Amino acid sequence: MNKEHYDMPVVILAGGMGTRLSEETSLRPKPMVEIGGVPIAVHIMDWYSRYGFRNFILASGYMSSYIKEYFANFHLKNSDLEINLATGKIEILDRKTIDWQVKVIDTGLSTNTGGRLLRLKKYLSDSDFMITYGDGLANVDLNRLSSVHLETNAVTTITSVRPPARFGAINFDGHRVKSFHEKPNSSEGWINGGFMRATPELFNFIEGDSSILEHDIFPNLARENKLATHKHDDFWHPMDTLRDKNLLEKMWRDGDMYWADSKI
Repeated sequence: MNKEHYDMPVVILAGGMGTRLSEETSLRPKPMVEIGGVPIAVHIMDWYSRYGFRNFILASGYMSSYIKEYFANFHLKNSDLEINLATGKIEILDRKTIDWQVKVIDTGLSTNTGGRLLRLKKYLSDSDFMITYGDGLANVDLNRLSSVHLETNAVTTITSVRPPARFGAINFDGHRVKSFHEKPNSSEGWINGGFMRATPELFNFIEGDSSILEHDIFPNLARENKLATHKHDDFWHPMDTLRDKNLLEKMWRDGDMYWADSKI
């Protein structure tokens, strides 16, 4: 376990509406869609916790109250109970102890990804912090990601993965990102898979609520040679559609949980 990670904030961008997964997101925000009965955001947090991270900030927006209620009632949802029906007294049995600090901050319904980070600035301005999306699972080596970030002295270090063609592409030289392009026409190349580390200098590149990490901020960082990447060749999978969700659910049932050592 990396002691450096213990108090480092991990921001999970959890505010989007998830319109391509409307079968699920009409009822709950996308990061709360469940894989194996556990919200995908909790799967992501669990992976970070394996590397010593315990300080999480969920940048919520759409159905923010759903996320707040889930974590406010985490012990009730994840423990056995004894209920005295005469008095209404509830006793939690076999309490599931998880040493996490979780902030759920409403960053606005229509705020874009960069803007959500800017709204969290008061929680993130003292030291480096991690950032990831609330809808993708991976077995990224977070120690190696941090090493690359420190070795390159970058403002932000992203994790590059090889996905289907519908995402933006990254061109790089070693660990330095040379250019950043949105949505290429072919499936070749690498894209940003989330799992990022940043310095507070990142806030200098965010103008306001309308700023988008992929479209506005990362290309500018790349042009100034301040964006680095950790290349991840192993498991990564987004949850953008119902097909993605069903595939991840099948992997969970079959025990092919590349993003977890065991079922949470």
